[in-house]
Amino acid sequence: MSSARTTLRRAGVVTALAAIGVLTAAGVASAHVTVHPESYAKGATDGALTFRVPSESDTASTTKVQLFLPTDHPLLGVLVSPHDGWTAKVTDTKLKTPVKTDDGTITDAVSEITWTGGKVGPGQYEDFDVAFGQLPDDTAQLTFKTLQTYSDGKVVRWIEEAAQGDEEPENPAPVLKLTASGSSAAAASTTSKGSAESADSASDSTARGLGIGGLVVGALGLAAAAFAVVRSRTSR
Repeated sequence: MSSARTTLRRAGVVTALAAIGVLTAAGVASAHVTVHPESYAKGATDGALTFRVPSESDTASTTKVQLFLPTDHPLLGVLVSPHDGWTAKVTDTKLKTPVKTDDGTITDAVSEITWTGGKVGPGQYEDFDVAFGQLPDDTAQLTFKTLQTYSDGKVVRWIEEAAQGDEEPENPAPVLKLTASGSSAAAASTTSKGSAESADSASDSTARGLGIGGLVVGALGLAAAAFAVVRSRTSR
């Protein structure tokens, strides 16, 4: 019986470690600040972007979010959606290279949006919505560097950019891919919400798959332990 108990104990430890590994992997995968949808057509007009900010701390809450918008390829006509409990401060910057539009030449654009006053508790997230009048059409992607401040004073700098072919950095900045212009702005605007929901669904499916994998590993561990017990009794 001593050998059987040892086998069962070892199987239980393996099962627990496998489950912890699966849950940890799922948590890390969803901890980054991200932008939704992940892509838009170049030069798209009258659309919106959602920046999802999760709190990855187990003990502190997110109390401040600073979003930096690119000014070398600026977003024009930026508007911020109000959020209960949060106050948004919008900072404009004079552009080094003015942008010519059908309505005239634009010399200033939003360079930073700072949200304060609210709270995103541990294990929670907040979606911050930003509308735009027009996206640039002269670049393949837009990078939105973000600073996330916690109630304990810790600041996470989501500012790292991965070179092409490199692995994702530890603290990646949210990146919006800009596809070849040709798809209508209306289509891009209509699908933006659906794209965000699809991303959420994919994330949920991944987490669900990892969870099922953990259960399978656990079941195999218990089955191996049971087999060992039966084999031990048969030998006796």
